[in-house]
Amino acid sequence: MITYVVLIVVVAFLFDFVNGFHDSANSIATIVGTRVLSPFRAVLWAATCNFAALFVIGTAVAKTVGKGMIDVDIVTPSVILGGLLGAIAWNLITWWFGLPSSSSHALLGGYAGAAVAKAGWGSIIWSGWTKTLVFIVLSPVIGMLLGFGLMVAVYWLFSRTSPARVDRVFRAAQIVSSGLFSLSHGGNDAQKTMGIIVGLLVSTQSMFAQQTGWLHRLYLPSADHVPLWVELIAYTMISLGTLFGGWRIVHTMGTRITRLRPVGGFCAETGGALSILLATRFGIPVSTTHTITGSIVGVGATRRWGAVRWGVAGRIVWAWVLTIPAAFIMSSIFYLILGHLVAP
Repeated sequence: MITYVVLIVVVAFLFDFVNGFHDSANSIATIVGTRVLSPFRAVLWAATCNFAALFVIGTAVAKTVGKGMIDVDIVTPSVILGGLLGAIAWNLITWWFGLPSSSSHALLGGYAGAAVAKAGWGSIIWSGWTKTLVFIVLSPVIGMLLGFGLMVAVYWLFSRTSPARVDRVFRAAQIVSSGLFSLSHGGNDAQKTMGIIVGLLVSTQSMFAQQTGWLHRLYLPSADHVPLWVELIAYTMISLGTLFGGWRIVHTMGTRITRLRPVGGFCAETGGALSILLATRFGIPVSTTHTITGSIVGVGATRRWGAVRWGVAGRIVWAWVLTIPAAFIMSSIFYLILGHLVAP
C-alpha cells in the first residue's frame, strides 16, 4: 500500500506537469501573438516566472483544496488517483482539439467525481465549493472588465502619442505583464496539486508515522501545513510543463479570439494577473484559462464588438461548461475500475 501511495504522489506531480503543458498558452499566447517574443523565449520566460511564485505566493489555495472541498475522512488513495486520472484524461482530450479548457476545474471536478463514486454526495463540502462555483462565472467577467478598463485608460493616456511610440513602449511593458501573469498562473495552479497531495498524505498518515528515512517525509498529520518538498516539486513540474508548451492552444488564444497588438497584450495580461492574484490571496482556486480569455475578449471589445470572434469564444465557453461534469464522470469511472483492481 505504501508503494501505491507513493505512485499516486508521482501521478499528482505528473498532473502538475500536464497542467503547465496544457495551460502554457495562457501565459504566452498574447506575447507570442503580438510577436514581442519568439515562442521559445516566451515559454522560457513563463516557466521562470511560474517557478518564482514559490517565493512570493502563499499556500491559501492549497489549504482550500486540501481540506475545504472534500471530506478528508472519506478520502483514500484510490479517490485521489481516480480524480487525477479523470482530470489528466480530460486535459489531454481538450489539448488535442486545441480547446483552452480549465485544468483547475478538471482537477476539482475529477476529485469530486471520485469522492461521490465512493461515498455519495455527502462527501462534498458545499461551503468550500461555493467560492469556486461563483468564480467560474466571475473570473472571466472580472478579467474582461479589467482588460476593457485598462485598454480604455491606455487609449486616453496615450491619445496624443504616435502609434509607433505606443508600440515601442508596450513591447517592453508586455514582457513585464506576461511575467506577472505567469507568476499568478504558477501561484494559483501549482497549489491545487499541492492541496490534492496534502489531502492524500493526511488521509494515509498512519502508514508513514513510524517510517524512517525519506518515507517519513510523507507523514503529514494535518492539512494546515504544506511541506516544502511538496511546494518545490509542484512548482518545478508546472514550470517544466510550461517550458514544453501547448502549441495547439497558443494559436487559439493568441490569434483566433481577436487580433492583439502589444498594448492589447499588456492590458489583457495585466487584467488577468490582477484577477488571479486577488483570488489567490483569498484562497480561491480559479481558472487562469477563464480569466485570461475574458481579458482578451475585453481588450478586443474596445475596438469594436465585431473585433471579437464570438464563434471561437462560444466554443471555448462550451469547453468550460463541460469540463467539471466531464471530469466528474470520467473520474467516477476510473475510481470504480480501481475499486476492482486495488483496495478502494
